[in-house]
Amino acid sequence: MTAEERSRMTSEDYADLFITYNGNMRVFDAFENATVHIINFFHAVVHVPVSQVTNEIIYRYGYSVMPTLYGLVSQSSQEASGIFRLRSIPTFNLRGQGVLIGIIDTGIDYTNPAFRNADGTTRIAAIWDQTIESDRFPSFTLYGTEYTREQINEALRSEDPLSIVPTTDEIGHGTMVAGIAAGNEVPGSNFAGVAPDAELVVVKLKQAKRYLRDFFLIREGVPCYESIDILFALEYLRLTAIALNRPIAVCISVNTSFGPHDGRDALTSYLSLISRNAGFGVVIAAGNEGNARRHYFGRINENTGYDMVELSVGESEAGFTMELWGNPPGLYSVDIQSPSGEYIPRIIPRLDEFREISFIFEQTVIYLDYQMIEEQSGDELILFRFVNPTAGIWRIKVYGEIQVDSSFHIWLPMEGFISDNTFFIRSDPFTTILNLGCGRYPITVTAYNDEDDSLYLDASRGFTRTDVIKPEIAAPGVNIVAPSINNGFVEVTGTSAAAAHAAGVAALLFEWAIVRGNQPMLNTLDMKILMIRGARRKLDLTYPNRDWGYGILDVYNIFDSLRRNI
Repeated sequence: MTAEERSRMTSEDYADLFITYNGNMRVFDAFENATVHIINFFHAVVHVPVSQVTNEIIYRYGYSVMPTLYGLVSQSSQEASGIFRLRSIPTFNLRGQGVLIGIIDTGIDYTNPAFRNADGTTRIAAIWDQTIESDRFPSFTLYGTEYTREQINEALRSEDPLSIVPTTDEIGHGTMVAGIAAGNEVPGSNFAGVAPDAELVVVKLKQAKRYLRDFFLIREGVPCYESIDILFALEYLRLTAIALNRPIAVCISVNTSFGPHDGRDALTSYLSLISRNAGFGVVIAAGNEGNARRHYFGRINENTGYDMVELSVGESEAGFTMELWGNPPGLYSVDIQSPSGEYIPRIIPRLDEFREISFIFEQTVIYLDYQMIEEQSGDELILFRFVNPTAGIWRIKVYGEIQVDSSFHIWLPMEGFISDNTFFIRSDPFTTILNLGCGRYPITVTAYNDEDDSLYLDASRGFTRTDVIKPEIAAPGVNIVAPSINNGFVEVTGTSAAAAHAAGVAALLFEWAIVRGNQPMLNTLDMKILMIRGARRKLDLTYPNRDWGYGILDVYNIFDSLRRNI
């Protein structure tokens, strides 16, 4: 590949089309002036000039050809999880030794003492910074820069570490997640990571390209990341673990509300696929959407033939997207009434119907895209894109085109991608698990307060759109002390913190199972079953539970249940 072709991967002038080719190379013959970047046997990226990304492209290859945008799952104790109790038993003093923890996030402050050994050397095995271009990219891809343990140690010995290894974490989210999962016990900070002897492999995601931010109407300055780069990050972690011959527990605290919420989109499907590999564990933050009022569940009234959706749009909302996913075999159509009363009559669904709706008395433009058979799920998707929406109550009637008892879901963008002042009047707090957490095999984690065993109020709730049980487990995620940038420590709350905690526990399980040889083929599904069996459950609740999953994570109970059943 030439230098010019490589530059297209990061150039704002070239779009990234996400193609599921399943080994059929002839798929790429249809693209002109394009660079093909193979990810794996199933997925590839085709880089084409932005001018070629038209509605025709979307119609031909489906909505999934546009990479989905992901944001940070963030809102700003080990005793509760049985870790200290377990370590009091000499034969079970598990600390993550011999295990890797993979972080896909905003990077890491590698100079923080939480990530350094007693002799000052690093506990980071490798960093792939997708934002820094050089000729030191990973062998399987062609962008970013990889920094080795040796290079990081050289930087730490210098007076100016960033002059040697210039990667850093400007936001602090990745540093927080890595620290909770695997940080050192730092005296005087009231902080200790769950697996302090594990080593870290970190991917710093690059920001999404401008054309995608514009398509999804993401505000300037909001961190967001492409699904393609997350997929490459997963491949990097998988291949690094194989090269080092170590099991790896991967923590993912970036997520999205875009998608079918049923585990059938490309990235979620791939996560489920690699989760079956021995020595590969995947833990995902459920999200903080439970009380955000950004989810609507509706059912077509048999008498009227429609359901009325009322959407309150806040002041100064520049634009946003909204997805309606119909439950099969239903087929749906909509009409729209603006806050001023301007009415758009019912738009009958046709195959790949696209409308640009301009309002006469308002500056609002709505782009309406009917995907009667969405490529990856097979279900109907209606995509709304509101540009300059008028503040006030928008009324959308959703009609059933087939005479069945039909239901549907609508999701607004997640936290950070839309203001808190835009919400559904009759919202539904359930089925708010973010899309990546809806995969069948990865472990999806919610957050609770370990001081009083109460659920974190804003945590996303289950189940999935197809009633797969999510979340599976609850972990501490309220007022958690964690490392931050500039060698500091902060107190954090949210399901990102809970997922990091669970990823640390996953590393302890890998140490016992694979490093110590007790269960050499342990994978994500096996680990999930162990966590569920050992979970603490409240007597007044029925399990599985839409809020709590199967209960509270307790690593001591995991091994106690094994002892009792041997």
